[in-house]
Parts: sequence; C-alpha cells; structure tokens
Amino acid sequence: MHYDWKLHHEDHLVIGALNTFPNRGFFATLTPTPGSPATQGAMMSTVTNVPRTILVVDDFDDTRLLLRTWLERRGFRVVEAENGIQAIDQAETQAPDLIIMDIQMPGLDGLSATRCIRKSLDSVPILAVSAYGADQFREQALAAGCNEYVSTPFEPATLEGIIRSLVQR
Repeated sequence: MHYDWKLHHEDHLVIGALNTFPNRGFFATLTPTPGSPATQGAMMSTVTNVPRTILVVDDFDDTRLLLRTWLERRGFRVVEAENGIQAIDQAETQAPDLIIMDIQMPGLDGLSATRCIRKSLDSVPILAVSAYGADQFREQALAAGCNEYVSTPFEPATLEGIIRSLVQR
C-alpha cells in the first residue's frame, strides 16, 4: 500500500490539520492508495507536453505546503499565492490550468479574487475550498465564478477526481 501524505496524530492518518493544530480547523482522512506510484496518470498539457500548472491559494503556509506536496507527487506543477491579491497576479502571469482557491482569507477573500480573475481569465477552472459546508457557501462560490466547491473535511480521492476532471476540460 502507498500513502500519499502522512501526519500522525492520535493514531489517525490525516491530510490537512486537525482542530487541535494551531493554524487550521479542518482535516481530511487519508486513505491508502493501492497500486502504482502517486505519479501514475500525471496530467500533461496536450499542447506543450509539460505538467499542468495548478495555482494554490491559501493564507496558511502549512496548507499550501501540504497541497503542493500532494499535487507535485501526482505530476502537477504548483505555484502559490497566500492572499487574493497575489492570486490575481499569479493567475495573470502564470496562466494556470486550475486554481484551488481558499474562500476565507484576510484582505481580499477568495470570492472577491475569483470575481477579479474571471474578468480577464474566464476559462481557467477554479475550485473553491472552504471549511464551511453549507449549501449557501457553495452557491456563493459558484455565483462568484468558481466551477466546483469542496468543503473540508474531504477524501483525497474525491479531491483528486475533481481536480482531474477540471484540468481535462
């Protein structure tokens, strides 16, 4: 069996951070990935034959590091932004194939950043991520221009499926 990311806490394997961790109030249970290595099926751009680029936007360093590691092990190129302003700049300069956008950030939040990005980049898929699972937050994210919404905790396999479907559009 192969585990993609291991954080040991009270005999649980988790991706993200538990409520008892100082910086974040979410987690997702990590399940073993049977079979081949994590880079199996790495997404390549059909135009340039280079890895697809994903922009990860989150105000917490540990969350960005976790997502970067997890995505890079799947063959993606990752660029980061720690706030909405940086997200807009990175989206325009890096032309990512997907943006994973945290909704709750100080300053310019993820919804506002998404609205700004949509003014110049209407085709890049944006996946909203939030600790809030209520339908109203999903509706707000979709109305702002996000293509998908996932609330934490989430299963890594579910997240991977959403990401792969979005970058194949």
